Amino acid sequence: MHVTETAEKIKRMEIRGAGRIARAAVEALIGHAAGLSAPDLPSFRKGMEEAAAALLATRPTAVSLPNAIHLVLTAMEDAGTVVEAREAVKSRGETFLRSSAEAVHRIGEIGAHHIVDGDTVLTHCNSEAALACILAAHRQGKEMKVFATEVRPGNQGLLTLRVLSDAGIPTHYIVDSAVRHFMSRIDRVFVGADAVTVNGAVVNKIGTSQVALAAHEARTTFIVAAETYKFAPRTILGELIEIEERDPGEVLSPTEAARLPHVRVHNPVFDVTPAAYVDLIVTEEGAIPPALAYLIIRDYLGWSLKEFHKTFLIDHRDQV
Repeated sequence: MHVTETAEKIKRMEIRGAGRIARAAVEALIGHAAGLSAPDLPSFRKGMEEAAAALLATRPTAVSLPNAIHLVLTAMEDAGTVVEAREAVKSRGETFLRSSAEAVHRIGEIGAHHIVDGDTVLTHCNSEAALACILAAHRQGKEMKVFATEVRPGNQGLLTLRVLSDAGIPTHYIVDSAVRHFMSRIDRVFVGADAVTVNGAVVNKIGTSQVALAAHEARTTFIVAAETYKFAPRTILGELIEIEERDPGEVLSPTEAARLPHVRVHNPVFDVTPAAYVDLIVTEEGAIPPALAYLIIRDYLGWSLKEFHKTFLIDHRDQV
């Protein structure tokens, strides 16, 4: 798929979910590299950086996107020719695609160990990784039922319902605001993540923090399923993750809004769940408490505080 087409689909949420977004972006970069005609290496790198910038501009919150793009572009660092750079992008990109798919499977296997036979599980939004945990437990023969939220305003809960129904898992569909009402019946909550900060806070679909608060109040285990490339290195330096706001028309139709001139609609896509409300983060490298998020950034994303600070200063030398 062409970079421009992929960027538009990500922006319009035709491609959604942090993992799917990252994989689509990498596939687009591989295709762009294959078709990019450049007379020399600097021109090739510039063309790849422009493509990356178009993809990065689509969704500011999901760090899987910049992490995946950074991983692919840095493959060109040791290239001496256009041919080598093109092959490096292809090789690194294909490796990422394989490891991303394997990560979801591995998370499912690890997360399933935290589901007990007879459990009632609640999930919010449509998370590939969270669903992998539920589906893996089901394949192991564990009996369970699932509560799935509607997920306003995009109704991503319908996607979750289809997956669970196709697997033959008994599922209850509830509106987002009914979570606290039903929480006393829930044994475990499984959600995904669009970003995990250095202190273990989790950025995910709007409403997740309210689910976590209700779970905390009810002493219900709250588990986040997240690939390591969803951890946010820039939070090491205290940078905040931008919370994306989408078109108000997704919440209130333009026709109705025109009748309400004194009303302003807010449509944040994500919210932040404090680490204190998270019991466990399941990654493909194992299950960790939120306090160990820094180790994922250091050991699996390859950033130490010293290295990142050096890179940050270099990247922003015109601003400091």
